[in-house]
Amino acid sequence: MDDIQLIKLYSPHLFWDTDRDTLDLGSHKNYIIKQVLEYGYDSDWKLLKDYYGIEEIRNTAMNLRSLDKKAAYFIASITNTNIQDFRCYTLIQSKNTLWNY
Repeated sequence: MDDIQLIKLYSPHLFWDTDRDTLDLGSHKNYIIKQVLEYGYDSDWKLLKDYYGIEEIRNTAMNLRSLDKKAAYFIASITNTNIQDFRCYTLIQSKNTLWNY
């Protein structure tokens, strides 16, 4: 199965802002993994896991500059990885907040 056919198996809402026909599973790996982790359904997760594998998903997620908190904790939990090893976690910790509630 080629990239275009595989991309079309993912839920349409994941790539609403992108032309799905131009997505490449290799060169757009970061974008695809981030979208599925943050907005995907179980079926999307299974497709992602079957194509990339857990270790590749973990390695990619660890290097993302931003990732939803729930998605980061999810991938950290299922891979037994410390959340503090994720780049998105350390970057968000260094941000100053506007208001101190």
